[in-house]
Amino acid sequence: MEALITPSSSPSLSLSKKLYSSSFSPLTTSTSPFLFPKPHKYLTQRVHTSKFGNFLDLIPQNKQTPIKLDINWLDPSTKARLDVIVIGAGPAGLCLAERVARHGVRVCCIDPDPLSMWPNNYGAWVDELSCLGLDSCFDKTWPMASVHVDDYKTKYLDRPYGRINRKMLKMKLISGCVSNGVKFHKGKVWKVNHQEFESSVVCDDGNEFKASLIVDASGFASSFVEYDKPRNHGYQIAHGILAEVENHPFDLDKMLLMDWRDSHLGNEPDLRVRNSRIPTFLYAMPFDSNLVFLEETSLVSRPVLSYKEIKLRMVARLRHMGIKVKRVIESEKCLIPMGGPLPVIPQPVMGIGGTAGLAHPSTGYMVARTLALAPILADSIVECLGSTRMIRGQPLYHRVWNGLWPIERRLTREYYRFGMETLLKLDLKGTRSFFDAFFDLNPEYWHGFLSSRLSLMELAMLSLSLFGHSSNLSRFDIVTKCPVPLAKMMGNLVVESI
Repeated sequence: MEALITPSSSPSLSLSKKLYSSSFSPLTTSTSPFLFPKPHKYLTQRVHTSKFGNFLDLIPQNKQTPIKLDINWLDPSTKARLDVIVIGAGPAGLCLAERVARHGVRVCCIDPDPLSMWPNNYGAWVDELSCLGLDSCFDKTWPMASVHVDDYKTKYLDRPYGRINRKMLKMKLISGCVSNGVKFHKGKVWKVNHQEFESSVVCDDGNEFKASLIVDASGFASSFVEYDKPRNHGYQIAHGILAEVENHPFDLDKMLLMDWRDSHLGNEPDLRVRNSRIPTFLYAMPFDSNLVFLEETSLVSRPVLSYKEIKLRMVARLRHMGIKVKRVIESEKCLIPMGGPLPVIPQPVMGIGGTAGLAHPSTGYMVARTLALAPILADSIVECLGSTRMIRGQPLYHRVWNGLWPIERRLTREYYRFGMETLLKLDLKGTRSFFDAFFDLNPEYWHGFLSSRLSLMELAMLSLSLFGHSSNLSRFDIVTKCPVPLAKMMGNLVVESI
């Protein structure tokens, strides 16, 4: 799920669904608008001999091609004076760079390959991108979503969901950067140095660039943003494939947000026991009767569930559902650190996206929220660097960090962290009971919770409503398993308030 996925290997925050170049030929068995590479001449035999439902031996066929666009390259020999350096050309970095440059602030975006395509599949609630003016960046939408709580109960969510066209989104963002004068440099940042009113980055090609502010948008794995507390994250892990299948059982007018059923593990007693302790669910986006994106996901665990375990459960599920994979067009592994503390606030390197703790602690949702917060951060930067006052150094760091993370936003994040800590304590039965009650709430509550839009008071009201909608089993779980996370949350709220 968009929301639940961020690539573990991507150097920058990714956002969208897969792109297919014009050199690809359409599937002859599909009416889908998406284009795919022709089958490899040696692939046919592998397809027909692969195990029923087992896709693991199939080779992903899609090879991404860079965007063809003229961008403004920075000439290192000019030693140009910069105001802001953005590390990473993912959606967060590009959106921020474009918004800051609109006001005449001199910006350079540094990335190992600024024109390369983002690697993973993503989806989002349609209303989240619509309010940002990005409606055109969906290449497929579904009017509803569904959640299989168990074999006997299904929830239907009246909230449109969409698959983001990453080529369209990246073209839109990078074109905005070009028109507003953002410079680009192709390289990997190795080191960041700081002086009182200026910072510099050293790249792997030996070039050094200086600016008043460094913004790190390079993703979770970055070491440039500092922490002063143990990073006790929960972890979400998933394995996904975009596949051509003989057929599938999914309704074409609905995307499958979560499938918590475990009947597919009836003949796998060991897997079933492990799944009862740390459950996983299936997420699916059906494009037509033969094309579907499938992903097996562990919502959150600590320590992280093994990637091998995820794939074993997915193979068993697809086999049970009668889904025969003919071709794997794309394959992805996703790992998201969730929750944990915020970075040190303030500090000389500004973060955005995964480096700033913007992933939803309870769900992993991040992309739409990051795109919504990038303009807010940009305004804080422009107030300091886009005027004749030129506020730099510690006053600059204080303003930009607190612009992104004001007290109210920090307090609500603590509440979402409490949600994650609660989910960590639930087994399969508890998880089912939780989501059974959660999606029975007033849509205003669950919409707002998943989109990080609720105030602290609204979150408190959601909790009371959730308890009222919960089954006796779920209430017992809350009473017996939540006191410790609740006490930690209350303590953290007090500390943040001070």
